[in-house]
Amino acid sequence: MTGMVDRLDAVLNAGEAPGLHGIVVVQRGERVLERYGAGQDFRLGDPLGHVTFDAGTPHDVRSITKSVVALLYGIALESGLVPDPGERLLDQFPAYRDLADAALTVEHALTMTLGLEWDESVPYTSAANSEIAMEEAPDRYRYVLERPIVEEPGTRWSYCGGATALLGGIIARGAGRPLDEYARQVLFEPLGIGAFEWTKGADGVPLAAAGLRLTPRDLAAIGVMVLRGGDGVVPEGWLREALRPRVPIDGDRHYGYHWYVETGATPAVSASGNGGQRLLVIPSRDLVVAVTAGDYDVFDRPGTAAVLDAVLRD
Repeated sequence: MTGMVDRLDAVLNAGEAPGLHGIVVVQRGERVLERYGAGQDFRLGDPLGHVTFDAGTPHDVRSITKSVVALLYGIALESGLVPDPGERLLDQFPAYRDLADAALTVEHALTMTLGLEWDESVPYTSAANSEIAMEEAPDRYRYVLERPIVEEPGTRWSYCGGATALLGGIIARGAGRPLDEYARQVLFEPLGIGAFEWTKGADGVPLAAAGLRLTPRDLAAIGVMVLRGGDGVVPEGWLREALRPRVPIDGDRHYGYHWYVETGATPAVSASGNGGQRLLVIPSRDLVVAVTAGDYDVFDRPGTAAVLDAVLRD
C-alpha cells in the first residue's frame, strides 16, 4: 500500500495531474488513500470559481451520472415500476404516438445502440453537440425520439446522452416522482449518502445524462456497492446483466447497460465523465477507485491516466 501512496504523491508533486480535484481508493473495504486538490471548477457550464476541495465538497461527476441511472433502472425494474429491457421504447412515451413506430427497445437505450443520428464529438459548450441541442430543445424526449435512425438498432455502440435522458424519463414516470427524489430514497440514503446535488434543466427536470454531483467518498461508496454485488440495494441479478459485456467498443473494452466493461488481463467495470471523472471497480483486487478532476472538454490531457497508473501499477 505504501508503494501506491508514494507513486501517487510523486505524480502530484511532479505536477503531472494539475487538474486532479480528488481521489479516494478503497481496498478490501478500507479507505487506503485519499487526496484533494484545488482549481477552477464548474457546475456543468456554470463557473464556480477557484475551489479548494475536501472530503465534503460535491463535484460534478458528469457522465458517471449515466451509470447511476442504470442502477436506478434496475431497482425500479425489481419493483415493477419500469418495463423489461425488451419492451418497445416508444410505448413508454404515449405522448409521442404521432412519431414513426420505430422498432427501438429499452435495451437499445441501455446499450446505446439506438442507431440514431447523434453526435457528441464536439465540445459540450456548443449546440452542435447533440446532448446540448437536446437540452435546449422545447421537449428533450421528443427531440431524441424524432432523430432519424441512420443504422440498424442494436448493431453498434454510439455514445448518446439522449438514451440516458429517455431512461431517466421512464424511471421518473414509473416511480411517480422526480429522478433525484427517487434516487435519494432507493439508492443514496441506503448507501449512507445524505448530501448530493442533481443539476436540473430549464424545465426543472434532473439532467439524467450528466447532472449528478457527489463527493469522491460517496462516488467510491457506489463503487463498493457494485463490487459487493449490489449489497442489497441494487438487485444482484440486474448488476450481472448490467455489467456483462454486450457491445464491443474497442479491443477489450465493451459496453454493458450504461457501464464500461474491460475483459482483458485484469477484468474491471467502470464509469467515466467529461473532465477526468472516473469510477473504477476491479473485483480481482477488491479495489475501488473514485477520481474527480477539472479537465473539462480537454481530452488529451493525461492527468487522470497518470493518477490511475500510479494507483494500479503493481
